[in-house]
Amino acid sequence: MPLVSLARMSFHRQLAYRAANLAGFFTNAFFAMLRASVLIALYAARDGASVGGYTVRDAVTYTGLGQAMIGWVALWGWWDLLLQIKTGDVASDLQRPIPFFWYWCAQDFGRAAAQLLLRGLPMMLIYLVAYPITLPASAGQALAFLVSMLMGWFISFCWRFIYSLAGFWSPDAQGIGRMGSTLAIFASGFLMPIGFLPPAAQTALNFTPFPSFVMTPISIWVNALTGPALAGALAAQVFWCAAMALVAHLILASGIKRLVIQGG
Repeated sequence: MPLVSLARMSFHRQLAYRAANLAGFFTNAFFAMLRASVLIALYAARDGASVGGYTVRDAVTYTGLGQAMIGWVALWGWWDLLLQIKTGDVASDLQRPIPFFWYWCAQDFGRAAAQLLLRGLPMMLIYLVAYPITLPASAGQALAFLVSMLMGWFISFCWRFIYSLAGFWSPDAQGIGRMGSTLAIFASGFLMPIGFLPPAAQTALNFTPFPSFVMTPISIWVNALTGPALAGALAAQVFWCAAMALVAHLILASGIKRLVIQGG
């Protein structure tokens, strides 16, 4: 299948950047340990009392998983499509016999899978050795985590696809992309668990797609979401998968109408 071939090529392309991947991994590991130390100190000051439903072990696990998922959901930004629009190369992509949205989705999945292999898995292996981390309570919980993580990636891709389409309206839309990326970093629960925020902020964020990127999968991993709450969280992710994909297609259709190709 063409989409599988695209994902495979994107995966192998990521493997070629050995030095960059190694540097990125060590950077992520350093900040993971730093964040874990801060949270351990926080819990020590509270005599080990839980915060937002998280024990100190859950909080340390959260820092490891959060750093491990940075590359998976490309929290720090994704400029491939935006640059293609800026240079005009997007015209060639639109002529391909593959739906434009799924063409980019397949490539991003290959990129994400490589990042998970090169950065995410080694990060969690380090945490397994360095800390007593929380693990899923059952095989069903672990499976739910994998499903949630996959949907989190797709919702993240849709968000990045949407803000990249700003290139159809702006000659230099990287500023818009950076705002979209920054919003995702703060609202996804990456910097701190959403449960640590005031109740009003938690409620507001839970009406957005951003917690699905990072917070929902992590909450499933540490067993903070089980039973009906787990089913509700997965259902919310299914809703956001459909809603964000629909919005992406609508904006794409509008953007294509604005595209002007010299000579035709």
